[in-house]
Amino acid sequence: MIKDNVKNILKGLPEGVDLVGAAKTRTPQEMLEAIEAGLEILGHNYVQEAERAFDVVGSQAKWHMIGHLQSNKAKKAVKIFDMIETIDSAKLARAIDRGCGNIDKNMSILIEINSGEEPQKAGVMPKDAVSLIKEISVLEHVKVMGLMTMGPFTGDPEDARPYFQKTRGIFEQIKRLNLPGVEMKYLSMGMSNSYKVALEEGANMVRIGTNIFGERT
Repeated sequence: MIKDNVKNILKGLPEGVDLVGAAKTRTPQEMLEAIEAGLEILGHNYVQEAERAFDVVGSQAKWHMIGHLQSNKAKKAVKIFDMIETIDSAKLARAIDRGCGNIDKNMSILIEINSGEEPQKAGVMPKDAVSLIKEISVLEHVKVMGLMTMGPFTGDPEDARPYFQKTRGIFEQIKRLNLPGVEMKYLSMGMSNSYKVALEEGANMVRIGTNIFGERT
């Protein structure tokens, strides 16, 4: 089932769009099955869970952090992940930078935009995105490579469209600024129920879990 799901999703994605398999709570065996079918990126929400899976799966895939990351977990996170999609503060970016400096590694990061401007959610508020990116862009071991958003959780994928549009607008605005050390390459938006809408609004990275691995038990 997993193999067929991966193949069908990959077949339906436009050229140049990266598929991130959201693997929260999934077993390493399930991840390996997805990789065999062509999945190249695993997305994880928790560092500890990713560590356990990494021991089995290793570098057969690239690893993306797609959950909220606490600064005190940065040192462990930089050893596993190839990209951290959820940077929303200079403090967290500096912790990643320090951790990478210790192991002579450079980390690609995305800035998480709180496109719904929900105070209880992670992500930088849209109005603060440019100043945050300017502050982070001087760090030696991290590189801003684009934006990510979750958008509010609703049943109807169409409800997410305005939030994807808003994030795309911020993405284009930052791209036009040509900030030194910033490469606006990736726009990570959309999950299992909303990724098709996200693609219509310019996403070139989608994070899909349920449609690959099935419902969580």
